[in-house]
Amino acid sequence: MDAATTTLRREALRGLLPEGAILLLGNGQASRNYEDNAYPFRQDSHFLYFAGLARPDLALLLLPDGTGTLYVPAAHPDDVVWSGPQPSPADLAAQAGLARHAPLDSLAADLAACGRVHYLPPYRAANRLLLADLLGLAPAAVADGASRELVRAVVALREIKSDAEIAEIETALGVSALMYQFALRNARPGLHEAQIAGAMQGVALSYDMQPSFQPIVTVRGEILHNESRDNTLEQGQLLLLDSGVETCEGYCSDITRTIPVGGVFSPRQRDVYDVVLEAQAAAIEAVAPGATNRDVHLAAALAVSRGLTDLGLMRGDPAEATAAGAHALFFPHGIGHMLGLDVHDMEDLGDAVGYDEGEARSPQFGLNFLRLAKALKPGFVITIEPGIYFNPPLIARWQDAGLHAGFLDYAAVRRYAGFGGIRLEDDVLVTADGNRVLGPPIPKTADDVELVMGGDAA
Repeated sequence: MDAATTTLRREALRGLLPEGAILLLGNGQASRNYEDNAYPFRQDSHFLYFAGLARPDLALLLLPDGTGTLYVPAAHPDDVVWSGPQPSPADLAAQAGLARHAPLDSLAADLAACGRVHYLPPYRAANRLLLADLLGLAPAAVADGASRELVRAVVALREIKSDAEIAEIETALGVSALMYQFALRNARPGLHEAQIAGAMQGVALSYDMQPSFQPIVTVRGEILHNESRDNTLEQGQLLLLDSGVETCEGYCSDITRTIPVGGVFSPRQRDVYDVVLEAQAAAIEAVAPGATNRDVHLAAALAVSRGLTDLGLMRGDPAEATAAGAHALFFPHGIGHMLGLDVHDMEDLGDAVGYDEGEARSPQFGLNFLRLAKALKPGFVITIEPGIYFNPPLIARWQDAGLHAGFLDYAAVRRYAGFGGIRLEDDVLVTADGNRVLGPPIPKTADDVELVMGGDAA
């Protein structure tokens, strides 16, 4: 992110929020088990967007007169021993396109002279405590003092991706494609989930990229965020792979595929897989400027209801079943989320990202997990990731309560015990006249998956 880009972004932010000072805190190092043993540093995405600096313990203060100051912690003379020569505060300010810099320990006094200070809600405890100290607040009061106006302004800017941002996301997707190519060619019986996960992450690291989130590599795909990797792959199981990478600039990919261990889908697996594939196609077709992402979600949900009715797992009118929420036994999550500098872009800002002011989440199970519901605009990058899952505890809970018995054939559903889950996910750009699936193609139809895997039925 060059200085010209971050300067324009700051000017746009001040244009949307001309009154009051704006404080943006960068992240500090997060220690694992003692201070000098830290997790890999990840800059706060809002700070990265407006300052472009991926270094710890920085702060940015923007004043109503258009000036900005970068606050930099004092260096210790011995730092050169452990970290080598470091850029000066003036160098860092110049990289961000800022004319002014100051010591970090002068920030509190400068804030005291500002009057109204806009800041974003902190998601890290360390930044919550720092804000409390800087602004003279009780830590418990920090969240309530966050600026709704700043949240709305940041969302308005970051939700529209520039051509350069889209190119970065596609760079990440190019590496994701290589990771999935490896997985499809190597998911054999006898390997451990951890071996597949480690090898996929190794591909990312070889391109100097980090995982954009903790990858999901599991034969227990009915558990949506299953991060355990202690199973040995067996012939005929379904292996769900949900992973992404992050470029050096901070932009993310997020892809899911579900593949048959051994390379061949069983007839039952292929039937359900094709329903998920049709649901994703229906959702992608619905993505267009002005369409709401809620309607995109419901297009996928209706396809799930129709497909599972054809397979005898659901019954009655699919549209009525979808309206009632019966499909959520199998598809209990939202269709997707925004993607950008965060894999769930700006999700630290809450529902202001996915819902317009005055709009609330649905109370209906499944639909209440929809992260993004509002109308789509050109420049949005979103994930489209429907799935079908057979989760035994959820099935038992619904059956015991008699939920949607008119739309669900529980006896038939029970016969799918041990099936697991299937999810398919791609990253989609909303364009002026529709949409474009980003990145290189990653095998997705059942035939293409089997072709690449080159498996034999056992």
